[in-house]
Amino acid sequence: MSTDPDTNDRMIRFDGVVKRFGDHTVLDRLDFTVGRGEKVTLIGPSGSGKTTILRLLMTLETVTEGVIEVDGRPLTHEMRGGRLVPAREKHLREIRKQIGMVFQQFNLFPNMRVLGNIIEAPVHVLNQDKEKAVARARELLEVVGLADKEDAHPSQLSGGQQQRVAIARCLAMNPKVMLLDEVTSALDPELVDDVLVVLRDIATGTDITMVIVTHEMRFAREVSDRVLMFDSGRVIEEAPPEKLFGSPTHERTREFLRAVL
Repeated sequence: MSTDPDTNDRMIRFDGVVKRFGDHTVLDRLDFTVGRGEKVTLIGPSGSGKTTILRLLMTLETVTEGVIEVDGRPLTHEMRGGRLVPAREKHLREIRKQIGMVFQQFNLFPNMRVLGNIIEAPVHVLNQDKEKAVARARELLEVVGLADKEDAHPSQLSGGQQQRVAIARCLAMNPKVMLLDEVTSALDPELVDDVLVVLRDIATGTDITMVIVTHEMRFAREVSDRVLMFDSGRVIEEAPPEKLFGSPTHERTREFLRAVL
């Protein structure tokens, strides 16, 4: 896939994005695009800006400078009076509906059963009919291998099972974009594979655009169309996984891969 998708094929576009926390610049005039249906993995050392990118896409953080577009529309800005200005909450809500995120921590509602966790947002945010939401939730529990757990509370599940519920909850919103933030980092090693199998199936079997932050390099190699290496808030190298993992051109990439492979 092209490293710069045509305008009509772009799902995500970062244009000169700067993110600062006080005097610390986390993202430094970042330009990159993700095509529709593309699976892109962000790798690099801790503190290089990868998770900040996901938090900006979820509007959990705001850009300091620059513009982010999702599906051809500005994410945190909107046109008013012929000028691009900070977006109102209504605009943000509409854009957010297109984006789902699975976090390191599962963030399930502990007082709700599994089924309730999955249908909560479709019913109350998307205004879906409850019966349809329940039917869809049961389909998704089949997908993530937890059809027999719909009445369980999160405390009754293993960490891997909770993360699979979180994946089902994300998919229940029918997102165009799915963000994965180190989704296996909080799991015991023996639970990691069950989660990665589910994510592989989603990556290969759907046209959802995915942006993935992970230290699971084998997973990144298997599911990615492109891998982007970050350092100090910039993309220093990008390539298909076979090229980037097999023969990286940047010395910093080679150093990083020697440390993690």
